[in-house]
Amino acid sequence: MTFISRSAVNGFTDVKSTDYFSDAVQWAVEKNITSGTSKTTFSPNATCSKAQILTFLWHANGSPEPTAATPFTDVKTADYFYKAALWAAEKGLVSGSTFGANTDCTRAMTVEYMWKAAGSPAPAGKADFDDVPANADYAQAVAWAVEKNITSGTGDGTFSPAATCTRGQIVTFLYRAMGK
Repeated sequence: MTFISRSAVNGFTDVKSTDYFSDAVQWAVEKNITSGTSKTTFSPNATCSKAQILTFLWHANGSPEPTAATPFTDVKTADYFYKAALWAAEKGLVSGSTFGANTDCTRAMTVEYMWKAAGSPAPAGKADFDDVPANADYAQAVAWAVEKNITSGTGDGTFSPAATCTRGQIVTFLYRAMGK
């Protein structure tokens, strides 16, 4: 007989109610945005790939049926992220002829995808981070994410745009943007 800690969230032994991402994980699972990596694990510290973030975001937006053919040479209809990739291309979140599903998702990529999915709203100001140049492609997305309380950076005046996101971080960003 397996005993699961009473503090485990959704039966995941690796998500405790005291973890900063626990509410986000619960929300994401309840809303069918994502599930665990097994029946008992969520893997919140695992690296999140481009395919995963875009699939989570697609689900969070209601899993709309894509209408265009795939522009990607590296995406097959059998891929779990097939429809999410097509949706992301239709929405202008990604472009090009290759998708790169297994690319690690960075903090800059994450907020840029979310910002574009939200319609690329103009932020009232700019983000004041030492590591986000004003002319960076993702600068407006970072400013928007800060305004929407999706993120406040990583501390000491930095955003860490190139840092790889984990599954716990991604669902937390989505929860802060769409779940409250």
